[in-house]
Amino acid sequence: MDSFWGNIFHRKDDRERLRTVLKRIPIFEGLTRKELISMERILYRREYKAGETIFHQGEPGIGMYIIESGRVQVYLEPTQQLLAELHDGDFFGELALMDDSPRSATVLAKTDCRVLAFFRSDLLDLIERKPRMGIKIVMRLMFVIGARLKKSNEQVTALQKKLYSLKQQRRSTQEAE
Repeated sequence: MDSFWGNIFHRKDDRERLRTVLKRIPIFEGLTRKELISMERILYRREYKAGETIFHQGEPGIGMYIIESGRVQVYLEPTQQLLAELHDGDFFGELALMDDSPRSATVLAKTDCRVLAFFRSDLLDLIERKPRMGIKIVMRLMFVIGARLKKSNEQVTALQKKLYSLKQQRRSTQEAE
């Protein structure tokens, strides 16, 4: 682990705030209080300054990130096409929990941010040590990834329909001339 990642939550108010954040993350839904406490021990915190890159498109994925506070932008390189702007309680990079394929986008801190990281190696270790809890997380992860894939498919279908409609309009215009 990089030295700038620090294990977190030694104070009671930090732990309570973390549990509140985790309960809102779909991947951790259904975890018991005891399981959330186990999660505390394997999360890492890092702070980013506005304008700092969290990761670049094409880099190997090592884990997912949860925005504890702040805003980030997700965009494609080199076009700088903005895909999403995320804020407190949102998460990104969850595919890296499943494999180490390259990141599909770049994420930049738009404001000063405090980010929690959950690394793939820690998930694999969790599955080995506490299989029931690990499977809960993996099943929820699959649900989240599936929901995002369905949404992406709907967006692609809508764009295909729009493109078809534009092509039809163009043909009609050309035929009228």
